[in-house]
Amino acid sequence: MKNRYLIPVFAATILIGSCLVAVSRSFVSRSGSAGAKASISDLSWIAGAWQTAPGGRAQIDEYWMPPAGGSMLGTGRTVAGDKTVEFEFLRIEQRGSEIYYVASPEGRCPATDFKLTRLSNQEAVFENPQHDFPKRIIYRRGAEGTLTASIDAGEGTKSQSFTYIRAAR
Repeated sequence: MKNRYLIPVFAATILIGSCLVAVSRSFVSRSGSAGAKASISDLSWIAGAWQTAPGGRAQIDEYWMPPAGGSMLGTGRTVAGDKTVEFEFLRIEQRGSEIYYVASPEGRCPATDFKLTRLSNQEAVFENPQHDFPKRIIYRRGAEGTLTASIDAGEGTKSQSFTYIRAAR
């Protein structure tokens, strides 16, 4: 009597396992080319002191430590006039074979994770489709030594971009 239940349980286990493998393969194929090949050191071009061009309504600064110990730590600050109007604690961290951008605007806990989905020598794309806004954070290295950070609500949506130059020391 006990054996007659083993075959359906075994078949269900195989079916569920096959579905999970198919779903995970589908996710990997859509998630971009970052994959297991990416390393935190591949993002070293983001490291440094960055600021928006002087003379605008607000001055935005971002500071990124170089990669070490599987992470890069960063901070962001927006100053309007003589007042800090926004700040953010940031980190990029290696978690096994994946890399995450972790943002804590206004020091908020818990932080929000954005998974690295695309990486090249000039661009890093971090995504969190479940987040309200932004859903993507993109860093691009400009040919003239600039760094542009963009946020948007997903592929094909209007983005907000911030172009940084190296901060004077």
